[in-house]
Amino acid sequence: MIVVGGGLGGLGAAFSLTRQGLSVRLLESAPAFGEVGAGIQLAPNCTRILDDYGLLEEARSLGVVPDAMVMRDAVDGDELTRLDLRHLEQRYGYPYLVIHRSDLHGLLLRACERAGVELVNDARVTSYENTGAGARVSLASGETHEAGVVIAADGLHSVARGLFVDDEPVSSAYVAYRGTVPAEQPRVASVDLSEVVVYVGPRCHFVHYGLRGGELLNQVAVFESPKARAGRDDWGTPDELDAAFADTCGFVRDGLPFMWRDKWWRMFDRDPIMRWVHGRIALLGDSAHPPLQYIAQGAIMAIEDGWVLGEHVARHRAEDGTVDWTAALAAYEAVRPEHCRRVLTTSRAWGELWHLDGLAREQRNALLRARDTYDYAFTDWLYGPTALTPDQEPEKFTPIPLSSAPVGEAALARPR
Repeated sequence: MIVVGGGLGGLGAAFSLTRQGLSVRLLESAPAFGEVGAGIQLAPNCTRILDDYGLLEEARSLGVVPDAMVMRDAVDGDELTRLDLRHLEQRYGYPYLVIHRSDLHGLLLRACERAGVELVNDARVTSYENTGAGARVSLASGETHEAGVVIAADGLHSVARGLFVDDEPVSSAYVAYRGTVPAEQPRVASVDLSEVVVYVGPRCHFVHYGLRGGELLNQVAVFESPKARAGRDDWGTPDELDAAFADTCGFVRDGLPFMWRDKWWRMFDRDPIMRWVHGRIALLGDSAHPPLQYIAQGAIMAIEDGWVLGEHVARHRAEDGTVDWTAALAAYEAVRPEHCRRVLTTSRAWGELWHLDGLAREQRNALLRARDTYDYAFTDWLYGPTALTPDQEPEKFTPIPLSSAPVGEAALARPR
């Protein structure tokens, strides 16, 4: 097999397929393996898979298992609602873990090396095609690689996606700044590192949590860029960052100087697609379903994709080791696109909910304050065992209208 892309999704898929006894070559365009960014949140639907892979304890040693997730209003700083993450672990059987992206990437890379994945760098794939015996990829260098199956984990700007749909990434006009603060900074002393905290505000939000056993404080500041909304090229500049958070509480404003102010990221997703398999070429991860970040499932979905594909390989492998790829890929495509469609659309709606202003903000806050800490109606569809077949996919939550709050009218969430 060939896996294209050496990010979290590609490495996860390569490991999953190798542990099923397949020979896997992974092609990565960069000259060296690595991951850009800072913290990443891993919910129980991901840590369950890491445990199955035998990697959970290593991930625990590299990350932090927080006690609570807390949502606060970014304007006044008041607590709105929380999840008891220790109780959540009891409910789902696996922890909620936060970890540095580079640490998770390194963990999966080492697992692939131990498993015997053939890792190839400087291999930028420019085209995909099916062949009589499987599929072929062509590189920018002119070199070609052929295999029985090609898994395209080639990211947001996927070349392989063009086999399925003629579309472009969708800009939300939101921009993210990131930064990590070392433990010796006074800023860290004012933070409870046992909590994952998000401050939700009008057209902005701010997230913080501890990393590497409390050695670092991870911070993320996200805001709507007026320049991006207007279609300008000079979007997301530090002056826009400061202006976006000018009316937030002191704690949030005090965190802005600690952001990396020389680089920032535009927030994109793509519209859901329901076809992921073209002959012996299959999409995986962000090539199929890049989401907005609001329910922290992007990398998790990619890791789930690889696990589900590996499980269907096992189900459709004969005693002589041959795999019925038509059946395995069909089973993969039967379950993953619908789940990921739900995550993508929910992420968009959740982002709108976070960024409300005026009366709608007051309605949202009233409903969140009324929520019981141990109400899992909004997480059971997401954090439970990853479905292998459509009948295992749980019912999604029922949206609560904002109009049910005593302060006015609107809608809490978009229709499914």
